Amino acid sequence: MTLLSMCCTMVATTSLLTQGPAPAANQKDPIERLLDAIAQVESRRDPNAVGDHGRAVGVYQIHRRYWQDGTRILGRDWPYADAADPAKARQVVRAYLRHYGKDRSLIEMARIHNGGPRGDRKSSTEDYARKIAAILGSPPQSS
Repeated sequence: MTLLSMCCTMVATTSLLTQGPAPAANQKDPIERLLDAIAQVESRRDPNAVGDHGRAVGVYQIHRRYWQDGTRILGRDWPYADAADPAKARQVVRAYLRHYGKDRSLIEMARIHNGGPRGDRKSSTEDYARKIAAILGSPPQSS
């Protein structure tokens, strides 16, 4: 074994030991579960979905203003047409929810997605919260 391969082996082993146990395959990061639930409620995961009289597009039914805000937070200069791309849309929604939903529950974050940065405080997002909670298997919280 060469010195270089020994060093690589040591680095790889050390990296594996410091990462801790890998999560089980069926466990997901909670925000990823939330994003899946939002996609289900918004469009039944249809990337071609158009709603709200043509003002919301894609899997997450993103409005132009949400997209502009989310791409700004993410540090990307993606055109609104990219909101129909499920991978890019997921990145934008994740960034938006982490930004505006910091220190909030998943249900509150869902309400923010539905009602904007202060959506967790709007009574108009309560029905949406119940739909998300049913998918996540958690009771919605009152505001």
